[in-house]
Amino acid sequence: MGIGPSTKETTLHHFRDPLLDVVSSDQDIDLLGIILVGTPQGNEEKNFVGKRAANLIEAMRADGVIFSLDGWGNSHVDYENTMREIGEREIPVVGLSFVGTQGEFVVKNKYMDTIVDINKSKDGIETEVVGENNMTRLDAKKALAMLKLKIRRGNK
Repeated sequence: MGIGPSTKETTLHHFRDPLLDVVSSDQDIDLLGIILVGTPQGNEEKNFVGKRAANLIEAMRADGVIFSLDGWGNSHVDYENTMREIGEREIPVVGLSFVGTQGEFVVKNKYMDTIVDINKSKDGIETEVVGENNMTRLDAKKALAMLKLKIRRGNK
């Protein structure tokens, strides 16, 4: 579980991050920043980092958030918690994550209604091909379009 070869983002992928490229070049968007959040081991720490990230986003007065995850499995527990914390603050949130044939998250909430699945493998599974299931420019464009729609609708 967690980050495997096909969901591992290489250094080159980080230097050419499609999400950052798409969002920063969109004339309708004022990119406020990027928040990096770790995946702690214990549940108390998992809840803490989700609340801290949401508090920071709220303090920045963000109109919306695209929340991406470069892992899966146990990392989805943190993902769900942070999505809930952001949503409870009435901030529109769209997610990007590897879902694949799992089809659903182990834990989920009502704020996880717009998730772009970054799975690219034919069988919808984690593979041995490094970077096969990474976010692409098309994934980033989908997420941004979903976020713009959510913002226009008032997060409803």
